Amino acid sequence: MLVAPDGSVIASAPKLEAHQSPGSLHLAFSVFLYRPDGALLLQRRALGKYHFPGVWANACCSHPQPGDDLVGSAERRVKEELGVSCALREVGVFTYRATCVASGLVEHERDHVFVGRCDGALSPDPDEVAELAFVELARLTAALGAPRRTADGLGLEGHFAPWLRAALQVARPHLPGGAG
Repeated sequence: MLVAPDGSVIASAPKLEAHQSPGSLHLAFSVFLYRPDGALLLQRRALGKYHFPGVWANACCSHPQPGDDLVGSAERRVKEELGVSCALREVGVFTYRATCVASGLVEHERDHVFVGRCDGALSPDPDEVAELAFVELARLTAALGAPRRTADGLGLEGHFAPWLRAALQVARPHLPGGAG
């Protein structure tokens, strides 16, 4: 769904069309999941993804369909992508733009951020997720602050998704150990 800067829906467009350069501002969501011990779930995006393949990102991110409510869409996508049901709550929103060097596609999103506790066993869809890892919030924050912004500081191979740092800034106060 294409949106105005204030988030109001102005039109719909196919996902790939919205990502063509220069990129149309569209609605998205990013989900952060944490275990009872507070560790955050990261996913390495599948290598077959058409944009930003193989990068480390938050637990799940996607786009709602026209007519979907955001929380229902996010909870459904977590179940489809990670194979687990989690109750989510929205904690904020941010807007960003990033171009994928490999594909030339552009992310220009008004991104709603959700957090939730994940107690169940994960069963990721291999078409969406190459790898999963749980990390401590402090270690992730430090790695994202490093000059190169790679996952090396966490002992993970690869780079971070361009939206991860901004999304984490929104989610951080609502995560275990994130206040302050």
